Amino acid sequence: GAAGFIGANLILGLNGKGATDIIAVDDLQDGTKFRNLAEAEIADYMDKDEFLGRVERGELPKIEAIFHQGACSATTEWNGRFMMDVNYRYTKTLLHWCQGKRVPFFYASSASVYGMGKQGFREDRACEKPLNMYAYSKFLMDQYVRRLGYDAPAPKKTRGNAVAKRSVKSARPQVVGLRYFNVYGPREQHKGGMASTAFHFNNQIEKEGECRLFEGSDGYGPGEQRRDFIHVDDAVAMNLWFWEHPGKSGIFNCGTGRAQPFNDIARAVIAWHGKGKLKYVPFPEALVGRYQSYTEADHAKLRAAGYDRPFLTVEQGVKRYLDWLHQD
Repeated sequence: GAAGFIGANLILGLNGKGATDIIAVDDLQDGTKFRNLAEAEIADYMDKDEFLGRVERGELPKIEAIFHQGACSATTEWNGRFMMDVNYRYTKTLLHWCQGKRVPFFYASSASVYGMGKQGFREDRACEKPLNMYAYSKFLMDQYVRRLGYDAPAPKKTRGNAVAKRSVKSARPQVVGLRYFNVYGPREQHKGGMASTAFHFNNQIEKEGECRLFEGSDGYGPGEQRRDFIHVDDAVAMNLWFWEHPGKSGIFNCGTGRAQPFNDIARAVIAWHGKGKLKYVPFPEALVGRYQSYTEADHAKLRAAGYDRPFLTVEQGVKRYLDWLHQD
């Protein structure tokens, strides 16, 4: 996923840490995605199918770590065979290669595994109820990682247990799955309809002078459905923190821990432009019973692991994003 949204930003984050000996792997059938890599410093590029073949044949050079961000992220894709091949089998193959070579493995999971979130948003089997094929493919990968023993509950806050936990995990190659919540920010333009609401609201204000939001649903007022919106810079920072802390493994939420309404995104875009208004449109029938009206990352496990970096608010993040979108 090197030329994708999070992947491209992650490469730039690695560059910022001085890492440039990077093999970028992706599918560039959509050649417009090259723009996401144009600013990055990489050592080589490889197509995702060629890369998988080299993994299976044992033909890769020595590798320090793999960041696997590639996936079919379309929540409307119901071709289960395709989804499981791209999102599950590919990821599992890379995981096993990393296990055999003792290479740290970081992969993209998704907050979609929580479904409607009625049981909360803890990294816990009891909270997980995927609503579509995409979510199920991510859920199944997380379950597989758990079966390998990489997702023990957060340690109790006693020094003896913490030391024991570190000693056990340091003896195994690191595996980290990050459950991304609603990520937005630079280099997502190629995602089309799957791009963030911040991206779409910006385009709507520029073309029509209004942001279109859903009317009320699931007990929420117009535009008051709430999501955990996380700027891509914060998602990158979390990836890099785990990379720099090799004793930390497991499945972790990657969100701000703060739910904000879609209205906040729209108002932040309007404030940046200094013009525009809100417009509410009927809630689509096709999304009834399949729409996350509320998400909010539980941070207990992440904080217990030692991650203490603060997160951007919607107001801060949208301003940063629009400043980037409109730079000369």
